[in-house]
Amino acid sequence: MIEIVGNQDIYFRIRESIPKAKAFVWLATANIKDLYIEHKGKWIPFLEILSELATRNVELRLLHAKEAGPVFQKEFDRFPNLSHCLERTLCQRVHFKTIIVDGIWAYSGSANLTGAGLGSRSADKRNFETGFIFENEAQSIDLLMEQFDAVWRGDHCLRCYFKKTCPEYKELAGLES
Repeated sequence: MIEIVGNQDIYFRIRESIPKAKAFVWLATANIKDLYIEHKGKWIPFLEILSELATRNVELRLLHAKEAGPVFQKEFDRFPNLSHCLERTLCQRVHFKTIIVDGIWAYSGSANLTGAGLGSRSADKRNFETGFIFENEAQSIDLLMEQFDAVWRGDHCLRCYFKKTCPEYKELAGLES
């Protein structure tokens, strides 16, 4: 099933799908902030959901374009298990926004992992966003996974225009210790 979703419906679908992960959650976003979501009747940091998944040995990957700000880092530090359970890769060229859960559910669209992007803010504060939900659509989800994985592996790094300023490239090439 492929379904188009917009605005707050993106938030509702992501909020219900990610906590159900059994094997892995891959997150790609250009921008990430201290996102809060409603969970079991209260508002909690999205990072708390990821921390709960990590305790269940769910593989967590986060691919994002730039370092998050100090507010996000402060929230991140509240969940110490994420420092070794959440694999993170930076690529300043990442602009796609994709969430993949267990290879059987995916979101791909315009929404960043922020309150304004996902729609957890009120109707007058959130961005206007559109995306697609894929459920049990193996071919489509495989394409999204391959795009994510190609960036994750650094397939483009040697040819990338930004490699001189990219910390991930420098690490990959052994230029920094």
